[in-house]
Amino acid sequence: MLILGMILFGMLVGAAAQLILGRHGKGIDWTLAFVAGLVGSFVGGLLVSLLAGDGLELRPSGIIGSIVGAVLVTAVWRWSRSRSATR
Repeated sequence: MLILGMILFGMLVGAAAQLILGRHGKGIDWTLAFVAGLVGSFVGGLLVSLLAGDGLELRPSGIIGSIVGAVLVTAVWRWSRSRSATR
């Protein structure tokens, strides 16, 4: 059940990152939302939680770090995709 909750949280964070950066196309790219949410949540959330001294507990600092991490992953993904499309 915990894994399912983490996947859903990651997808929501990834979708929020796409909404923050602006959607390209008609809807949310759920593959990108899944990848960006999980990677961003793991890296950003873990780093911010540990730097804030919260440990591995679910705290607002970890949630904010998850969103920031997902925004960064989404921005890099879009940048690399646009760069490969111009070649």
